[in-house]
Amino acid sequence: MTVGSPGDPDRSESFGEGLLGGLLDRSHELPPHQVGPVLADTVARLGGGREPQILLQDYGQQRLIPLPGEGLAAGEPQAIDDSKAGRCFLTSRPVELVLSDGVRVLLPLLDGGDQAGVLAVTLDAVDDDDRRLLRRIAGLIAAMLQSKNSHTDLFFRTRRSEPMSVAAEIQWSLLPPLSMVTPHVIVAGVLEPAYDVAGNSFDHALNGDTFHLAMIDAMGHGTDAATMATVAIGAYRHARRISIELSEIYLFMDCAVAEQFAPDHFVTAQMMRLDTDTGRLQWVNAGHPAPMLVRGHRVVGRLDSPTTLPVGFGGAQPQVSEVTLAPGDRVLCFTDGLIEEHESGQEEFGEEQLIDWVNRLEKADRQVRAVARDLSHTLKRARGNATSDDATLVMIEWRG
Repeated sequence: MTVGSPGDPDRSESFGEGLLGGLLDRSHELPPHQVGPVLADTVARLGGGREPQILLQDYGQQRLIPLPGEGLAAGEPQAIDDSKAGRCFLTSRPVELVLSDGVRVLLPLLDGGDQAGVLAVTLDAVDDDDRRLLRRIAGLIAAMLQSKNSHTDLFFRTRRSEPMSVAAEIQWSLLPPLSMVTPHVIVAGVLEPAYDVAGNSFDHALNGDTFHLAMIDAMGHGTDAATMATVAIGAYRHARRISIELSEIYLFMDCAVAEQFAPDHFVTAQMMRLDTDTGRLQWVNAGHPAPMLVRGHRVVGRLDSPTTLPVGFGGAQPQVSEVTLAPGDRVLCFTDGLIEEHESGQEEFGEEQLIDWVNRLEKADRQVRAVARDLSHTLKRARGNATSDDATLVMIEWRG
């Protein structure tokens, strides 16, 4: 046996390492439905932790729904806009509720900058050591949910609060995480109607110091539109991954759609690249509404640019436009369904109303994810809850 020298660090397992390491060790081959019992066992070792609950955001981004299963506390769905759990979710900060028999701690389930929901657990009392360990337990549980999501329907079924169309099933399986938070860039997106979306989609990726974003709107409704959107996004991802120029990505997508669909089928599209070190934003537009630039919490203008024909129509190679963002600038991208919707017999919702609502919601100086979600839901209410077309938005913030 080799004995370490007096100056060697202590490598024996501490309580915290044993608690978190045990959770990590058991996670690798853990069936998705056994997440609850393992979580319950872990928090029970932490000062009598009890009644653990995993609350997942529904696809409509309206409610937090308890994940059912052994070891997990049951309960009713909680409104994101009107609950303590919702406050934890929207702010990404822990919330503590003093109860007659202890303290209920609510923690955001964060993974890779995205947020799946909220973890809740009750302890007799809470100190800083408990808070640190609970925060790390929540991080491991979030990673566990993410890693197991692709081989179970359990989490999907929990998040689905109403019937979903086949087209929407296709679109949700195609999407990246709705939000991403990094030191330099934040992105958040919302799709409406969440349970019947068809032709709208977006994709994003961060490769080194370059952030990529594409937003598309495939013509039509139902599975035809969803199929076209799938081809367009697939072509975009392929072109992006082989590192061709931004304007050439359009040509690649155009060929892919034209080869698969009739000549009268098309997809409007907008593709962007952001240098996260310098704030240099480049984009090309193929028949899509111009994005809006938000600076100092107000819309200061549109990012107008030369446009080419929608994808599938064989347009000319588009011109690349460019602007340099200032730290804190936000860019709002959206599909035409957001501004062209109207109540029966009434005028279209319109871009001016969109700008007005962006300015109102930006005054609160909140996180991008909260602004994007509230903007989508507010606009839907302002349109009289009309959703005859998909209405999608994505907001980006360059943090500098």
